[in-house]
Amino acid sequence: MRFGTFIPQGWRLDLVDIEPADQWRVMATVAGRADEGPWESLWVYDHFHTVPVATEQATHEAWTLMAAFAASTRRIRLGQMCTCMAYRNPAYLAKVAATVDIISGGRTEMGIGAGWYEHEWKAYGYGFPPISERLGMLREGVDIMSQAWATGRASLDGKYYQVKDAIVQPTPLQANGVPLWIAGGGEKVTLKIAAQYAQYTNFTGTLEEFDHKSEVLRGHCEAIGRDFSTITRSSNFNTIVGATEADALERLAAVKERMLPHVGEERANDIERQYLDSPGFGAVEQVIERLAERERRGLGYAIHYFPEAAYDTTGIQLFEREVIGALA
Repeated sequence: MRFGTFIPQGWRLDLVDIEPADQWRVMATVAGRADEGPWESLWVYDHFHTVPVATEQATHEAWTLMAAFAASTRRIRLGQMCTCMAYRNPAYLAKVAATVDIISGGRTEMGIGAGWYEHEWKAYGYGFPPISERLGMLREGVDIMSQAWATGRASLDGKYYQVKDAIVQPTPLQANGVPLWIAGGGEKVTLKIAAQYAQYTNFTGTLEEFDHKSEVLRGHCEAIGRDFSTITRSSNFNTIVGATEADALERLAAVKERMLPHVGEERANDIERQYLDSPGFGAVEQVIERLAERERRGLGYAIHYFPEAAYDTTGIQLFEREVIGALA
């Protein structure tokens, strides 16, 4: 199994109590640790307002961070989970990603999806079109980016995007362009787009849901004559690991306490339940067993979000040593 890790950027209230002037230093330090460690990739979210509620707390912009990490790391691959297609013109986004790929020496990934966070869509003036339109924008945008990276030019007279001979030079350093991660488990459209364009998918759920969506993806691949095994399936995990389950619970309590003033008791309790239900929560032996079972069912890539990352890296070190050591 391959492993990626999220870098704290504020979206999930994971930089609270850290002064804005110090936040880049914290993010860069976490990224530097990952770069020197066993992780294959680092990831950020593409959002503007915090969750589970919009607050005045910092949320740093994803592609600005991509460029910064491209210049400040040396080995680790750089991704977003996931870029919202409608937040940037796709020809422009293709240009941005190509530039980041060159700065990084060919280490950029493109996680891309249709978007969902209605509050920030409307706040930033994007409206909030129905899911059918957002998925149509995703399909057309992926087409434009794929053209741009393959040929250095892109044209599309689409329903949502009109691009006429847009020049994207230089193209990415990676021979086949920036790898596409199509994020989301929508069975009729998203997974069909993934079958056509993606090198990676990203969807979560129970074991049964993972199996079902995998079979849906297989069916879409067979319908267009693509080898299903050429697509790596990935999932994201909310992760708090301890030497014992009691240790993990103690760590979770500290996370909840830090979030409480910003989200209120009801939301803090919801967050606590989400961690307790996550395959990434518990003693190292429990987490290893759950991830190993998903690997047996075809999960090839696990991306882990550690809410402690900006404050305490001992849990991450334990995960690196024990979990990655057992499964990588």
